[in-house]
Amino acid sequence: MKKTASVVWHGGIKDGKGAISTQTGVLKDAPYGFASRFESGPGTNPEELLGAAHAGCFTMALSLILGEAGMVAETIQTKAEVTLDKVDDGFAITAVHLDVTAKIPGADAAAFEKAAAAAKAGCPVSKVLNAKITMDARLG
Repeated sequence: MKKTASVVWHGGIKDGKGAISTQTGVLKDAPYGFASRFESGPGTNPEELLGAAHAGCFTMALSLILGEAGMVAETIQTKAEVTLDKVDDGFAITAVHLDVTAKIPGADAAAFEKAAAAAKAGCPVSKVLNAKITMDARLG
């Protein structure tokens, strides 16, 4: 399976503007630029898109692992906080923190924590990141 996304960029780094699109059309010409990435300007940025991808991937992996352990979640809510730091002469994504709350009737806390740890380690987005990935996972 292969999925695609594309970007069109016009101009320099600070005055330029870009647009991000995805194969499915969920994102179509979503604006991004210096202000949306490094300031508080409108539009999206690669870090929040990576966070969305990581949260989505992890949550699906957790649902799978919970099911294999005989648990079915009513809800799983995951927030991914992606850290972009100045490193040497550039920038690097240095960390991702997953904040997870799940509502699972009758769930055993130890079994849930084991499933969450396995999902964090095993989801494909976690595997591709060269960053420290941390997580808070709790039943709510």
